[in-house]
Amino acid sequence: MLKIRLQRQGKKKAPFYHVVVADSRSPRDGKIVEKIGTYDPMTNPATINIDSEKVDTWIKNGAKPTDSVKNLIERVNKKNA
Repeated sequence: MLKIRLQRQGKKKAPFYHVVVADSRSPRDGKIVEKIGTYDPMTNPATINIDSEKVDTWIKNGAKPTDSVKNLIERVNKKNA
């Protein structure tokens, strides 16, 4: 089963995340299928770059976003509306 989730990058106490499509059985920072965006919570306001077309395509193909990614997608959609 595929999940759309966050993959942690960056240094200790300075997180940076990639929004990725990965198999739900792989580890958090393990093998991914495709990178579809980034999230930087350290900037003010937080920087969110997500390719909405790729997200829609993956969801139609059966990938399920995690709760945190769902919130990020909603924030992006709200900002663009």
